[in-house]
Amino acid sequence: MIDILLPAIWETIYMSIVSTSIAVIIGFFTAIVLILTQKDGLMENIQLYRVLDVVINTLRSFPFIILMIVLFPVTKMIVGKSIGTTAAIVPLTIGAAPFIARLIESALKEVDQGVIEAAKSFGAGNFQIIFRIMLVEALPGIISAITLTLITVVGFSAMAGAVGGGGLGDVAIKYGYYRFQTDVMMYTVLVLIIIVQIFQSLGDYLYKITKK
Repeated sequence: MIDILLPAIWETIYMSIVSTSIAVIIGFFTAIVLILTQKDGLMENIQLYRVLDVVINTLRSFPFIILMIVLFPVTKMIVGKSIGTTAAIVPLTIGAAPFIARLIESALKEVDQGVIEAAKSFGAGNFQIIFRIMLVEALPGIISAITLTLITVVGFSAMAGAVGGGGLGDVAIKYGYYRFQTDVMMYTVLVLIIIVQIFQSLGDYLYKITKK
């Protein structure tokens, strides 16, 4: 059982952390552009905002399994193969990026407008307001967004196992479903719960630190 689960645990953690990290980078800069170009934003550009809004909503509307299959050609072009643990990172990243972009955008919108206006009155530039004021004020919310995204990606990675993505989802399908080994299925679910609890506890700890 250990020989079966340990590699799968590593694959799940590897897929989840790498894809979430890349998605955070993409989503972060997308959220910044959305905040800057929104109506009454610091660099208002309604056309660009609407284009990004449509792209994000379109990607978010895809069920992950379908998105992964649709992206097989793109994954193969980037990674060199369409299935496997590393290949699964591509659709996981593309699936998570618009999700976290919206969450970070929401966190930035929660920043008190009075603080922003005060910074403007002191002559702060747009990027100073974004990076020195809004991001600092929104940091706890951003950490919560990253935690939620990471947990969501863990669930996505389990679904990726159904179409050759590896990890705990692959073990659950291969042994628990096809071979009717209920004990393997139960251990897989238990491990996923533990992983999610660890990620959530770490996220809560970082949130409390930044909230002080």
